[in-house]
Amino acid sequence: MKLVDIYNLAVKKGIERDPRSRAEIRKVLEKAKKEYRGSRGVDKRTFDTERLKNPYADTRILYGDPSKDIKTIMVGIDMEVGEILAADRLNERGEEIDLVMAHHPEGIALAGLHDVMSIHVAAMKKFGIPEKVSSDLMKERMGEVGRSLSAVNHFRSVDMARLLDMAFMCIHTPADNQVTDYLQRLFDRKKPNKLRDVVALLKNIPEYREAAKRKAGPTIFIGDEKKPAGRVFVDMTGGTEGSKKVFARLSQAGVGTIVAMHLSEEHVRIAKGEYINVVIAGHIASDALGLNLILDELEKKDKLRIIPSSGFMRFKR
Repeated sequence: MKLVDIYNLAVKKGIERDPRSRAEIRKVLEKAKKEYRGSRGVDKRTFDTERLKNPYADTRILYGDPSKDIKTIMVGIDMEVGEILAADRLNERGEEIDLVMAHHPEGIALAGLHDVMSIHVAAMKKFGIPEKVSSDLMKERMGEVGRSLSAVNHFRSVDMARLLDMAFMCIHTPADNQVTDYLQRLFDRKKPNKLRDVVALLKNIPEYREAAKRKAGPTIFIGDEKKPAGRVFVDMTGGTEGSKKVFARLSQAGVGTIVAMHLSEEHVRIAKGEYINVVIAGHIASDALGLNLILDELEKKDKLRIIPSSGFMRFKR
């Protein structure tokens, strides 16, 4: 399989499980095209043209010839300088790794992470929160995240991949869309009664079961295992945590339990004040599940050799 085919399929699968409608995604792409057509001079030369066909700013081929044939991929959650060096060292020992695939974004994809956070608006709209309200809340949060990333040395790992001539890519929101959709469908179908039932459903999934063995599995952050779960909202896509101000709206909309990858201490404190249960499924296990769902689709197209690393656990379905 070509590197560009892996990239395109990941984007396609992300769109299929996106909480936004196809029409809404088309609007995102059309907006980018309009911006590009209206740009001039240096603004046009520096425009990220991937935005014209890919609605996920945090998913990119970071280095490598798009036409390169890929047979062996070293996959991990955080693939940075050390992991790229490890891939090069493994190749010296005969592994023949063609591609390093990260989940968490690096390079230009990290710099653009906050751009995908508008997905939160669509996710909250499905739970009855007016678009105007969630959009205003997310603008503030997107600004916070964008400012926090502005001083980061985004290209450290990408430069190492270039120096070692190692193909490098990241798949972030498309994988997060996969895990969010997978779990939301599960909870909507099973309708867990108590919080302990929410945790039990998660632990029946291989990634979370393995994470539990590592003491990083599903945990109730707010609530008691005997408390009613109520309506379950899976909050696992949109780049990173959403607005801290949204919990009151979710409570008013009838959400009883939030299932998330992770939440900051301040997010947890505010959610507790709104009497919303919070189950943390596990960050790395959730990321692994999303990546596995993407890899399953890739392997339907071509036989690939996967070398798990950096917290990633390969489970096929």
